[in-house]
Amino acid sequence: MPGVESMLAEDELTEVNERLTGAAPTDILRWAVGRFGDRLTMATAFGPEGCILIHLLADIGADVRIFNLDTGYQFPETLALRDRIAERYGIEVELVGAETSVAEYEAKNGGPLYVANSEQCCYERKIVPLRRALVGYEAWITAIRADQSAHRAKAKVLGWDAKFGLIKVNPLLAWTKRDVWAFIVSNKVPYNPLHDQGYPSIGCWPCTRPVGAGEDERAGRWAGQAKTECGLHSLDSSQL
Repeated sequence: MPGVESMLAEDELTEVNERLTGAAPTDILRWAVGRFGDRLTMATAFGPEGCILIHLLADIGADVRIFNLDTGYQFPETLALRDRIAERYGIEVELVGAETSVAEYEAKNGGPLYVANSEQCCYERKIVPLRRALVGYEAWITAIRADQSAHRAKAKVLGWDAKFGLIKVNPLLAWTKRDVWAFIVSNKVPYNPLHDQGYPSIGCWPCTRPVGAGEDERAGRWAGQAKTECGLHSLDSSQL
């Protein structure tokens, strides 16, 4: 686990991971805020889980930098939700974009690259900006749940993210979809109205469709492709 020693010794990571497994998300967030301070950040795509984490961070008064990877292809409803969150919580989620506009990007590639090569499109408009956004941080909070996919079921509450070189904190890992929506309803957490229109998982509009009855909640992402992740939450052996 190269590099982890500089911010969190491997034995501490193991001990804290064991202690926080099964802990309430608020307790996990308090630990992360206390341990990393201003070296802690959070990425959100404004999914229901991310909105809950924003709610919890506001509730405990944590001043954590929160950002969104704005590819230029986001749904208008997603960007409108950012404004609603700012109004509700006083938290201005930073938009981190690629170095080129959509028009410049498509002109450079002879048209929309998401049609011919969605992997490259995700890499250049999400992964590259994410690497830039994470410079100088020791840990980042994500909103993944273990029950979202077999891939995410392998994650832990805390893990060394070798791809980005920092600790990954997953406070909602043990929650179910039912837990998420029960919390949103009971706490009146703002959420994307597209969720009420058959979109359980929302990314860029060209690569997201509604899902049918009985389908996996991420079945609407990159439909018709073998791809199920954009690369932000891909796991390697150091995260298991």
